[in-house]
This record gives sequence, C-alpha cells and structure tokens, in this order.
Amino acid sequence: MSDVQLRDVSVAYDDVVAVREVNLIVPAGQVAAVLGPSGCGKSSLLRAVAGIEPTTSGQILINGEDQARVPTHRRSVGLMFQDHALFPHLSVGENVAFGLRMAGQSDEQIAQRTRQLLELVGLADRTDARPHELSGGQAQRVALARTLAPSPRVICLDEPMGSLDRVLRRDLIELLQAAFATEHSTVLYVSHDRDEAFALAHTVSVMRDGRIVQTGTGDELMNHPVDEWVSDFLS
Repeated sequence: MSDVQLRDVSVAYDDVVAVREVNLIVPAGQVAAVLGPSGCGKSSLLRAVAGIEPTTSGQILINGEDQARVPTHRRSVGLMFQDHALFPHLSVGENVAFGLRMAGQSDEQIAQRTRQLLELVGLADRTDARPHELSGGQAQRVALARTLAPSPRVICLDEPMGSLDRVLRRDLIELLQAAFATEHSTVLYVSHDRDEAFALAHTVSVMRDGRIVQTGTGDELMNHPVDEWVSDFLS
C-alpha cells in the first residue's frame, strides 16, 4: 500500500489553468474522492497523478517519492476511465492479463491472477468472450479487473460509472467496495455524483474552478458545508 500527497499542484493548458495549487493527502489503503461539476479540473488532477498530464507547479508524492521525473509507465498507477477502453481484439482474459504480461510475469502467475480477478468481478465464465459481446456493466467489471491486475500502488478512477444506469451503478459500487477492501487499494476517485463519492470514499474533497474548497467525510460536508455554493452543490 502507498500513500499519495499532492502539494500545491497546478495544471495548465497554454493560458488556461485547470488545477490551482491543490493540496490533498490519500492515506495508504484508503479511498479519497474528488467531487465537482464538469469542467472543475478534477479529471486533469487525476491525469496529473497518473503522469498523463504534466504539472506546471507543485509536487506529487507517492510513498514520499516525488514523481516529477518518473514516467507514466513506472509510477505504478492504475487508471480506469468512464469508457472502459478495453482492447477490442483481445478476449476478456487477455485484457486482464495484459499488464501482467507487460510486467514479465510467468504464464502460471498470469493465469492464476487473471482467474482470481475474474472471479472477484463475477466474470469467471466470460474469460474467452470479446469486449463487443459484453454489456456496459460487464465491460466496466473487466476494466476494473485489468486495472487491479498488476497490483498498482495507486488506483485512479475517472467517472467510471458515468455511462451506466442507476441499477448498474449500485451493483458496481458494491463491487468496487469489495474489490478495494480485498486488494487493500489506495484509491483516488473522481466523480460528479455525490452518492457515489459518499458511498465509496473515506474522505471527499469538493472541487470548484480548479481548487479544493472543502474536504471531509460525507456527514461533515453535508452538515457543515463551508459556503452556500458547496451546500447547493451537495443538495
């Protein structure tokens, strides 16, 4: 397990500042959610942690190590997107095994870990299926298994339930809770949905215009919003 610390992190695209001096701590083995409306900068923040977007200032530390000079593929950060982004030419099992093969694990290790994760997400019977044969909810389960497979130090999830209906969201929330507990994952979860964030996260940070305006538990945010905007947004 690894902790994550963001210190005065900013991200800009040319003259547009998307993330402004964000400070955030995710303790090892906990789930932290960043909650905010579209365009507030939360996805840019997540991509910066994963190394996909460069920071313009500040530090991103994983286990106390500054990631500024660490390339994306060496950060051991798993990233799961809303559109699941499965490889269409690979089977379900091959998608889950992809990161393990890239890491050079043995065939026996890959088979065991792939089987373990497909059982965890309830898709052990779809190992040979292709992505186009899956429902949206099943595809997200495979994407989760693929993200978990290499046992990344940190897992980043960017609106993973945005394309699912409410029933599927409820099922996936329960699956994510079980998976994070089983894997002892350190998670940074981005969403615009209050119920998702409150259900999954130990702490929730509300973001507005590129800044974190309040952090706390769900109860703390609901009972003691820092201002009227946060109160209205959470309602």
